Amino acid sequence: MGLLLYGSLYLLNARYGDAVVHPLAGYIMGYFALLTGIIYWVTARLVKANPENFMAAYFGSMVLRMFLSIGIVLVYLYRGGAHEGRGTYTFLGAFFLGYFLFTGFEVWSVLTNLRPFSKPGEPTV
Repeated sequence: MGLLLYGSLYLLNARYGDAVVHPLAGYIMGYFALLTGIIYWVTARLVKANPENFMAAYFGSMVLRMFLSIGIVLVYLYRGGAHEGRGTYTFLGAFFLGYFLFTGFEVWSVLTNLRPFSKPGEPTV
């Protein structure tokens, strides 16, 4: 999946340049890949410690992802990313596209694997 995203970024950059793809877009995708791995690891450890708290661990990890992502955007804007000619909109577009893609795939993954988390003997809908 990551290779497909990086390939798409490369092709878009080759065709349209910095007007569509921010120079930091590759780093943004790397950030989200690393963040997804860390969030997965934290959630897995919390669920392993107490399987009854899956929902709290999962939603807590989503809140952590949101706050870390907002922090990255605020650091970018604070360090001068909001000045004219710096591609603020392309950065924000690439960042939030990556955020929603990675979060969407995470939600899709949980929804497709929901049965292993249900308690034994519980009726499933």
